[in-house]
Amino acid sequence: MRKSASFLLIFFSLFAQAQDLSYYLPDSVAYNPSVPKPKEIIYHEVGEWHVTHDRLVNYMTTLAAAVPDRVKIETMGFTYEQRPQVLLVITSPKNHRNLEQIRKQHLLLSDPSRSSSVSIDQMPVVVWVGHSIHGNEPSGSNSSLVSAYYLAAAQGKQIEELLENVVILMDPSFNPDGLQRFSTWVNQHRSKNLVNDPSSREFNEVWPGGRFNHYWFDLNRDWLPAVHVESRNRLRKFHEWKPNILTDHHEMGSNSTFFFQPGVPSRVNPLTPEKNQELTNRIATFHAEFLDRIGSFYYTKEGYDDFYYGKGSTYPDINGAVGILFEQASSRGHLQQTSNGLLSFPFTIRNQFITTLSTLEAARSLRKELLAFQRDFYKNVQQEAAASPTKAYVFGDEKDPGKTNEFASLLRMHQIEVKRLAANLNAGDISFNKEASFIVPANQPQHRLIKAIFEKTLNYKDSLFYDITAWTLPLAYGLPSAELTSSLFNASLLGADFVSAPPAGSITGRTDYAYVMEWTDFKAPAALYQMQDNGVVTRVATNPFSMTLEGELKKFGHGTIMIPVKMQSLSSDKLFETLKKVATDNGVKIYALKTGVSASGSDLGSSRFANISRPSIATIVGPGVSATDAGELWHLMDQRFNIPISHLDITTANRVDLNKYNVLILVAGNYAQLDAVRLKTWIQGGGILILMEEAVTWASQSGISAVTFKKVRAAVDTAALLRYDNKEQIEGAQAMRGAIFRAEADLSHPLTYGYNQAHVNLFKSNKVYMEKTRNPFNTPLYYRDKPLLSGWISQQNHDAVKNSAAVVVTGSGSGKIISIADNPNFRAFWLGGSKLMMNAVFFGKIIDTNFSTTD
Repeated sequence: MRKSASFLLIFFSLFAQAQDLSYYLPDSVAYNPSVPKPKEIIYHEVGEWHVTHDRLVNYMTTLAAAVPDRVKIETMGFTYEQRPQVLLVITSPKNHRNLEQIRKQHLLLSDPSRSSSVSIDQMPVVVWVGHSIHGNEPSGSNSSLVSAYYLAAAQGKQIEELLENVVILMDPSFNPDGLQRFSTWVNQHRSKNLVNDPSSREFNEVWPGGRFNHYWFDLNRDWLPAVHVESRNRLRKFHEWKPNILTDHHEMGSNSTFFFQPGVPSRVNPLTPEKNQELTNRIATFHAEFLDRIGSFYYTKEGYDDFYYGKGSTYPDINGAVGILFEQASSRGHLQQTSNGLLSFPFTIRNQFITTLSTLEAARSLRKELLAFQRDFYKNVQQEAAASPTKAYVFGDEKDPGKTNEFASLLRMHQIEVKRLAANLNAGDISFNKEASFIVPANQPQHRLIKAIFEKTLNYKDSLFYDITAWTLPLAYGLPSAELTSSLFNASLLGADFVSAPPAGSITGRTDYAYVMEWTDFKAPAALYQMQDNGVVTRVATNPFSMTLEGELKKFGHGTIMIPVKMQSLSSDKLFETLKKVATDNGVKIYALKTGVSASGSDLGSSRFANISRPSIATIVGPGVSATDAGELWHLMDQRFNIPISHLDITTANRVDLNKYNVLILVAGNYAQLDAVRLKTWIQGGGILILMEEAVTWASQSGISAVTFKKVRAAVDTAALLRYDNKEQIEGAQAMRGAIFRAEADLSHPLTYGYNQAHVNLFKSNKVYMEKTRNPFNTPLYYRDKPLLSGWISQQNHDAVKNSAAVVVTGSGSGKIISIADNPNFRAFWLGGSKLMMNAVFFGKIIDTNFSTTD
């Protein structure tokens, strides 16, 4: 960092206008004139306008056609909006001729049983260069134009040596839909005479902005849960190659400079080996050297960490590679005034390009060390697995084969070996049926990743986190699971390899009396809505019952859906065909009943079978509302359950006829613009209002609900005098970054129908601590004295969450208000909360909130 601040300000200003390629490119090499420059294909200089995704792909495709011996392009898949996710493979002509052999040899490094025989003396190192997973952090994707041109057109010994020793996998856009959305916004607000006022519309996107994918998700949190098509497409290719380095080019606040890893040393996940951090530090010296040459300021070891394995810069760390995060101060548009002077879009692109070059040079120089690290990573994993007291993990829910299959499929996506459980097993207080359970042996190459997925974490070196502190996936999925030590584990438990196969739906026969469907399966809400959408009359069992079917007694629990045949407008034949399709489409089982007489519990004609209305659902979106939470709800309804949901913009919601909807959902956000009196009138008329997180607080303060809250005691004595440099640590420790808590559940309550265990695991990342209700029946889920399952929480916050209410139901006129303190849909992988959400949607109307006592 030898350049002065004044030089930096001048440097920003000098390059405020569009620059040709010479501004970015090294002048130490010659360039092949037959290789098309970006301007010839995208119709503007790099950085003059923000490249749209279609033009970005067009250039990469043209480049591959122009230099096929250096550049090949392939399509990994398509986004929700059907934009291609392309990957460039860039290396020497010789390597391209042997590319498949190189790939297969490289993969052997991650197989400890075979890697010792593999020579790395001449093996190329593999580098994945990834850009702009946040669509409105565009300097990464725009820099890929320069990087691709340089790697395709540069000539001479320097580039030939690089390409001979490195296979480059270039992903020009991690998030095509978000990049397209942002480029459209910023380009349509660009002036001929560039405006640098940060208050100008160019720099202030409308909600939800271009950061997210189609469903408003932050894809940089999705590498591990792999919910979205973009992540799944990318992961397939990642594991086809298992790169040695993966770079993740981001942007940060405009008043910053440039960040590259290493991050905060005390915030590295303990499963990441020290050698990974050593290599990260050595690679960092190359970034510093290259940025020094052009006078760019930068910093390291602050602000960002390597803890959550769901990010692009950390997922490689648990897979024998080195993830590198780059954060460039964002111009957000074309030219913006910042505290460091004028920050131009071309300048941001140049820094991203330069650090691509520094990464590739580091990879070339450290080639053998990176390859050896990958080999040693998996060899060490083998030793760790052999020494580990945990020999396997078992999971499964015989009542919910759909969700069990989803989880097993996710594990396979991460190259984790999953076997069928070969014998019935009792582990702790859980019984696992071999027909519905799976086992994951710990002694396999992905041992560390398995631990990251299954283990609970309660001890931490630091109390500050950039992202969530816990993500134990069996808890998130709500699946029974257990660790098997040597006393319980033996090889005979390992059955056949798991092959993903969603449960096959079925209907047991045709009847003229009634059909029933259990509510325990994950896809039951989708099946119910499909029935209702086809005009089928449905009822729900508010009391358990049992029936004799084919000579055997079958028990049906709370929430079982009953379809009375003679009450339908459909003919018996049409009803049967409709239900048969519902069963097939959703993988559920529907039982045909010949009689209404139960062997125990309520008969089918009992009033304990309540009518269920077809939900007409809306949610409020727009400024002040959490885009990610709104997107999670949208994804749940649209992708998981095929249920339409209307998005009402908060700026116009007060003019919308709410009577079109019988369910309104408010996710975390600020709803000060809403007309609370009008909303309360809608509820009293029979509407179901579902509130989550901070929306619960707003509703209480607005007089809509009667929920009260517990207070958090102060973290420090306010009369004490403390050192100023402890301020960040003390305040940060009180932040609720996200931990997992167990809520006790009343399984007879309509909001818990379909759950098989007397608890629900919820993810908390807020400070909403509700008091239990005075009505003893209106707190169906609550936390006990020791609710924490995994994650970091301060003592002050822990005292507030214990013995608090997780869910509260109150009545208002003919309607209901369901207050959920946490987010049951967190990042769309919290499948254990989906049933709670859908119960509120379908069964909120039937909840009786009245209670009276006689003195």
